[in-house]
Amino acid sequence: MSIFFTFMIQPEISKPEVLDAYLKRIAQGNMSALSSLYKETSVDVYSYALSVLKNVDDAEDVLQDTFLSIYKSAHLYKSQNKPLAWILTVTRNLCLSKIRNRDKILPLSDEMNNTVADFSDLITSDDKIVINECLNSLADDERQIIILRVVSDLKFKDIADIMDIRPSTVASKYSRAVKKLKILLTERGVHFE
Repeated sequence: MSIFFTFMIQPEISKPEVLDAYLKRIAQGNMSALSSLYKETSVDVYSYALSVLKNVDDAEDVLQDTFLSIYKSAHLYKSQNKPLAWILTVTRNLCLSKIRNRDKILPLSDEMNNTVADFSDLITSDDKIVINECLNSLADDERQIIILRVVSDLKFKDIADIMDIRPSTVASKYSRAVKKLKILLTERGVHFE
């Protein structure tokens, strides 16, 4: 049997399985696995932190703190085939801690207007501005749910666990947020079919 044929019949490994494997290796002190986990999930972590904190500097701090915390506590991780939900729960807890340690949540300024749109090479800078404006027009919980669903591709149940609300609430808030985004984007000249 050729190597090519052997490769073709092997089952594809899913992202949760890959992340689970990284977390197991991190628990054993493997820094290479931490680096790989960072590459796979840093956009998810940063986007979620920014959606909660609305401050670029704080989101960057939480991004770094999340992976330090993961390194220190990976041995506590119990695989339920939901490693990204666990990672984002760590992120949420660090965000809440950061919020408790400051007087108020700061709005994004024009020069700090970096959200998930900045990670995409597929859209123009004008589109990024419009998307950021529309996302920032949503309520905090709606923006967080959109980021977790669209960027991190999490299920409503996982989002509910992270945000400590019911899955039905997540679904209804997601639906309302999508409708709001469509209206906002249409008002700004982006049309849907």
